[in-house]
Amino acid sequence: MSNGRPTSAPRNQARKLADRVAGQKKFKNPRQDVLAQWRGIDLSALEKAQAPSAKTIGGVMPQVLSKLGLDRRRTEAEILRVWSHLIDPNIVAHAQPTGLRNGTLFVTVDHSVWLSEIVRYRRKEVLERLQHSFGRDLIARISFRVG
Repeated sequence: MSNGRPTSAPRNQARKLADRVAGQKKFKNPRQDVLAQWRGIDLSALEKAQAPSAKTIGGVMPQVLSKLGLDRRRTEAEILRVWSHLIDPNIVAHAQPTGLRNGTLFVTVDHSVWLSEIVRYRRKEVLERLQHSFGRDLIARISFRVG
């Protein structure tokens, strides 16, 4: 550039860049086209890989709720509520559901006499009432214990 005229080196680089970009695919986004021409290389795949991937709340919440076990806790609370309304008040006064695992409802009874009474004479009735309300899949068995 000694006499005020540009040298041919930048012109050659621009031509090479234009040839390289002409051989590349066109993007849906004009911004990507311009950036690829300016950089001389297509970095859109790298930019996509580095971009944070946002997820919708609807996609994340079911996983969060299952990890926290809120569905199971909600089900247990519903069983406790229904227990108080469906079952004989004499049994409710001495026995309370304490957990649900793999289709078995665990019920704690306050005295061995009541345990014997419930297990011998009332177990089937209690199980049938709960299965009628919640289904056989959720409550398949019932286990009573003194506690």
